[in-house]
Amino acid sequence: MRLSNISFAIVSLFLCQFVVVPVILDTRWATTAYGEDWPQWMGPQRDNRWRESGLLKQFPEAGPPVVWRAPVAGGYSGPAVAGPHVFVTDYVTKDKIEDENFDRKTLTGIERVWCLDRKTGESVWMHSYPVKYDISYPAGPRCTPLVDETRVYTLGAEGHLHCFEKNTGKVLWQLHLPTHYNTKTPLWGYAAHPLIDGDRLICLAGGEGSHAVALNKFDGKEVWRALTSSQQGYVPPLTIHAAGTRQLILLHPDAMESVSPVDGSSYWRVPYKADYGSIIMTPVHVGDRIYAGGFNNRNLMVQLNEKSPAAETLWQDEKKTALSAVNVQPFVEDGVMYGFDQSGWMHGVDFKTGKRLWESTAPIAGGRPGNSATAFIIKQVPPDDKDRDQERFWMFNERGELLIAKLTPEGFQEIDRAAVIQPTNSAYGREVVWSAPAWSNGHIFLRNDQECICIDLRAK
Repeated sequence: MRLSNISFAIVSLFLCQFVVVPVILDTRWATTAYGEDWPQWMGPQRDNRWRESGLLKQFPEAGPPVVWRAPVAGGYSGPAVAGPHVFVTDYVTKDKIEDENFDRKTLTGIERVWCLDRKTGESVWMHSYPVKYDISYPAGPRCTPLVDETRVYTLGAEGHLHCFEKNTGKVLWQLHLPTHYNTKTPLWGYAAHPLIDGDRLICLAGGEGSHAVALNKFDGKEVWRALTSSQQGYVPPLTIHAAGTRQLILLHPDAMESVSPVDGSSYWRVPYKADYGSIIMTPVHVGDRIYAGGFNNRNLMVQLNEKSPAAETLWQDEKKTALSAVNVQPFVEDGVMYGFDQSGWMHGVDFKTGKRLWESTAPIAGGRPGNSATAFIIKQVPPDDKDRDQERFWMFNERGELLIAKLTPEGFQEIDRAAVIQPTNSAYGREVVWSAPAWSNGHIFLRNDQECICIDLRAK
């Protein structure tokens, strides 16, 4: 394993002046053969595919070069990259942060939204607002900023929804979801990444008849509200096209449901039961099937009707089957689903049947992994057919390591790995970093509870 040189600035949580730490002399920003933004959670098409070529095949002996480091405070939210900017959110508090599952912790502090210069990491603008936390795992916001044209949307851990002018940080509108919809923040905070659908911003709000809401993305006014669930849940909304109909898939602790993304009217409902209200992953849609898996083997495979917007359960709650995904979105490739189970093991799974093809602890620890061990998975997909030999998987694990790998029905094959950022948070008695990276123009953008960094992954 090759280790990059990791140095960390000691930054006061209430630092007024934003200081960028330069770490290399060469900061040229020539693009790769092809590059695109990463403007939201899971990328531009929300599919965890990095459409890029001209990248490293293995890491340099000293590790991949760090372009810049910028100080941030606590948070699980990943960065978003759009045009010349990087957006990231954090939480500043003087209170002691204790990460004990199922226990709400009360803290006082401020949430911040940062806009950084993509090339240098310097602050372009910052917006802050006071927030009292009363959630489990209170380190900071969960949701990746969402960039759409000239606007950027952020959703804080206690349900503070903002729309900013992207270039200036001017607040265009804001809404506090728990107050507006007369509900309480879920145990683990607001964590379902919002979705843009046309002129609508779709969010999980919670409350009676308002599990999901669509807001006019320009002014924040409500377009529709739909569904009621016993608990709000944490699953990001998903749009699909099936039976000639665009459908919005909403998975909550009581059911998987399909509604119209235009007006919220119901298409179908399949019962589901989540333990402790804990269902996090976005349902995976492949062909005529949708899969979801949650805490304690609460899995569900649904078959879609090909002629009309309807669905039925194929199998459910099968032990040692498929994945009980907790923190990581599974990835499906050629009929095989790759991902991490609640146990921390990585599995390759036959998508249709849920049969486990193989398991491995190598991506994270090599030994027995910890509960909910996490590694984020994306696939590099070169846009030009002549570069197909560059296809590979990239993974970022909770230990702060970046991996290059092959994933096949036969197993996990590591090509290389490098330590790139320190795990500064904690979970289940171990140090972790639980934040999904952004991948854009030959670079990876990462954050922990101390800094946001940019690393150059281009082949030289």
